[in-house]
Amino acid sequence: MKLLGLLSCVPLLSVVAPESAIAQGNPSATVVRIAQLEIDPARLEQYTRIVKEEIEISARDEPGVIAIYSVAEKDHPHRLHFFEIYASENAYLSHIASPHFKKYVEETKSMIRSRRLIETTPVQLSAK
Repeated sequence: MKLLGLLSCVPLLSVVAPESAIAQGNPSATVVRIAQLEIDPARLEQYTRIVKEEIEISARDEPGVIAIYSVAEKDHPHRLHFFEIYASENAYLSHIASPHFKKYVEETKSMIRSRRLIETTPVQLSAK
C-alpha cells in the first residue's frame, strides 16, 4: 500500500499549514520537524496502517498538533518523509509523550530500517 504524494525537496523553504492554527499562538514558537524513515519493504503495508492511525489520532485529539503530513517516494515507496508542525515545543513534547505515539513507537520499531530526524527553523508557513 502506497502513501499519497511525493516529497522530493527536503529541507523545504516554504510549507503549507493552517494559518489560523499558527496565528492563534506565537508563530515564532511554532515547531517544525522533518523525519525521513526507511521501512522494511516486506512490512510496509503493516507499517502504513499503524502510522496512519497514529497520525489521525494526533491530528484529531491533540490541540497542539497543527499538521502532520506523511508521503512516500514515488520510486521507493518504503522511504517515507514526515513533515510535522506543532504550536510549540511543549505541544511537541506532549505529542511524543502521548499513549498513541508510544504505541506507534512500540509497534513499529522492528519495521524501521533507518530514521533521520531533522530539527528546523521555520522560514515561512503559509496556507490558503
